[in-house]
Amino acid sequence: MSSALPYWRLSSFYFFYFALLGATAPFFPLYFDHLGFSAARIGELLAIPMLMRCLAPNLWGWLGDASGRRLAIVRLGALCTLGSFALIFVGKSYAWLVLVMALHAFFWHAVLPQFEVITLAHLREQSARYSQLRLWGSIGFIAAVVGLGQLFEWLGLGVFPWVIVLIMGGIVLGSFWVPNAQPEQRAGLEVQGGFLCQLRRPGVLPFYACVALMQLSHGPYYTFFSIHLETLGYGRGLIGQLWALGVLAEILLFLAMAGLLRRFSLRRLLMASFLLAALRWLLLGNLADHLPALLLAQMMHAATFGCFHASAIHFVQRSFGVRQQGQGQALYATLSGVGGALGALYSGYCWTSLGPARTFALASLAALSAAIIIATRSREEGP
Repeated sequence: MSSALPYWRLSSFYFFYFALLGATAPFFPLYFDHLGFSAARIGELLAIPMLMRCLAPNLWGWLGDASGRRLAIVRLGALCTLGSFALIFVGKSYAWLVLVMALHAFFWHAVLPQFEVITLAHLREQSARYSQLRLWGSIGFIAAVVGLGQLFEWLGLGVFPWVIVLIMGGIVLGSFWVPNAQPEQRAGLEVQGGFLCQLRRPGVLPFYACVALMQLSHGPYYTFFSIHLETLGYGRGLIGQLWALGVLAEILLFLAMAGLLRRFSLRRLLMASFLLAALRWLLLGNLADHLPALLLAQMMHAATFGCFHASAIHFVQRSFGVRQQGQGQALYATLSGVGGALGALYSGYCWTSLGPARTFALASLAALSAAIIIATRSREEGP
């Protein structure tokens, strides 16, 4: 890395941000189940943060592009996330948890799109090395799922809120350690008009539709994967290790991503991600009780999240000018939220009535639809 790049400061923020995701994605469903909520209520509670991604990123993205004060938004978002989630210590009723989930998610989802713009501004011409920074987020995720899986085995899920508050404190500290940077003006895009004009460029809208479908397909995974495995007899420690295996595969992908970007177009990388996602959900829905199939499905996380996310970030950067970067990243987060919310809701309502196999089959169909769209409606770009 260049000596001018604040590598460890940027990396530490990604570490804590995705450690929070590693603490919430596998264990929020188990915590709500521990509190006695039904599958439908769990699906609704977990859909709320996704719904906040439909509103918060666009609001904060517009504010970041208009003011240029993206780092201030990151810091404010981190502080308000911590303060909002701390309200969980006041009560545990369904209505109160709806408020807690909505408030903390509104601020949490303000943070990452703006931070991605700051990171790419620091990288400048080294943008292909984004994955070498982002992999520390994956390491943070692994540290959380493995460590907390064991912790909850020993102490139970009652300590869950305290753990989340501690990790959110790390995000706050990381946000104040990061130096600011502004993206450079790039020729070619600004002359094509504002955000809406650039959004209508060939291939951009189909890409965003695929983002929503991909996140919709992850609905059963993020909402019920841990519960599914616990029902099949897997212990919480092993469940955490299985989540970690997926993210370890993701880290290896991030290390190889610069080479993949040189060899393959973004369109091909995205298509491969969607096709492997379709296969992964079928494996989880039908063969999760067979450990070899489960291990294979988790290693596919390298494609379904790692390759997809890195390719998507590069696609957005290439598709918008400097004054539209925040809105482009925010729209990516928003469409991810729309898809994720719909995925959490449908899986919550289908899990008991249709069963895991059919619920994951619907997820597979969504990922396959994204592959068809990207194959037929997007432009081929050189590596």
